[in-house]
Amino acid sequence: MFELGLEGKIAIVTGGSDGLGRATAERLASEGASVVICARRADHLRRAAEDISSQTGGEVLGVRADVSVASDIDELIRVTVDRYGGVDILVNNAGKSSAAGLEETDDAEWQADFDLKVMGAVRACRQVIPIMRGRGGGAIVNATIIGGKAPPGKALPTTVSRAAGINLTKSLANEYAVDAIRVNTVCIGLLKSEQWVRRAGNKDPEELYRELSKQVPLGRIGEAEEYADLVTFLVSDRAAYITGVAVNVDGGLSSTV
Repeated sequence: MFELGLEGKIAIVTGGSDGLGRATAERLASEGASVVICARRADHLRRAAEDISSQTGGEVLGVRADVSVASDIDELIRVTVDRYGGVDILVNNAGKSSAAGLEETDDAEWQADFDLKVMGAVRACRQVIPIMRGRGGGAIVNATIIGGKAPPGKALPTTVSRAAGINLTKSLANEYAVDAIRVNTVCIGLLKSEQWVRRAGNKDPEELYRELSKQVPLGRIGEAEEYADLVTFLVSDRAAYITGVAVNVDGGLSSTV
């Protein structure tokens, strides 16, 4: 049997009420981890936590938090430690797409994107790493995008903040390997998610997915569960010798490895 060694682990998944984050929370809970998910909408978050727990039979707790707000991250970690006694796994998954040209992006948009995607991860890591060190190690996965490696035009500020996330991943992996804390990033390509559903508006999102699939060498859009499977592997005992890597999950779309 292919054991991942996640039974009894304590995991935090930011942006865990929908899409990629929810799929990850479901996968971790199904493997026996106690999972704390956060999002900004309290009622929706509560229902998501209940549904994931019901589907998986796992322990799932929802904590309302906006990861761009430092005090919310403090509270998220405090509640997790008070409830479960520690943190073994952190998945910095929260984020949204912000893509425009330089002249169309003002300072407020740059700051908001940086606070959400970079400082959200920085603050969460800064909080959980001492806890993980005290527990003998841990695993962190930062969600980024393939555009953080090879940015197209008119994709600001997301490609810049995600490039920072890739850099942060390698920096922390090098700094904390001595503490048995592994840090990796998953670089997302075109995957089915709530963001694409919202973009589709009143249209059938499957039509949008079919159109987007034409860009992908494998000829299809990735499933949220495929992202979740990769993240779950990276935080598991099976990936104990993997740290500081940026793995594309993109169907071959990226021009870089």
